[in-house]
Amino acid sequence: MSARMNYYAQWPQALEKFVQLESVLKDSSLDSKLIHLIKIRASQLNGCTFCIDMHVKEAILDHESHLKLHHIAGWEESNLFDEKERAALKWTEALTRLSVDSTRDEVYNDVREFFNEKQIVELTVAITLINSWNRFAISFRSVPGSMDKAYGLDKAGL
Repeated sequence: MSARMNYYAQWPQALEKFVQLESVLKDSSLDSKLIHLIKIRASQLNGCTFCIDMHVKEAILDHESHLKLHHIAGWEESNLFDEKERAALKWTEALTRLSVDSTRDEVYNDVREFFNEKQIVELTVAITLINSWNRFAISFRSVPGSMDKAYGLDKAGL
């Protein structure tokens, strides 16, 4: 597979806003390992191999357990995720598979049990942002691993 285009180069003024939002997200109160789990799970649901590749490598560089990364797709059956991570992953799935019923009170209340209102907004921004990136990467066929050197992901050794 080859990329259709460098979409960033076509409208850098707009895409830079996404990059700025990523910087704001890094300064949020959410743990970076939790953000990696969110980004990987949403990317799995969307079928975005470019983003799965990128965020798995970031998680490894952030010292996330390799086994936990392998379990993300089956997080509901895995005992490697704590209740807070489960609530965040459930919210991730609800917002990624967005429908009238996906954010029902039961799901929202699970998130509220572990996150305050500001953190729920931070979590929602993280989920919204990765879903947006997935749409760019899938639409323009971004090649997995093609940005490793630029982002320092080659240090993950994969």
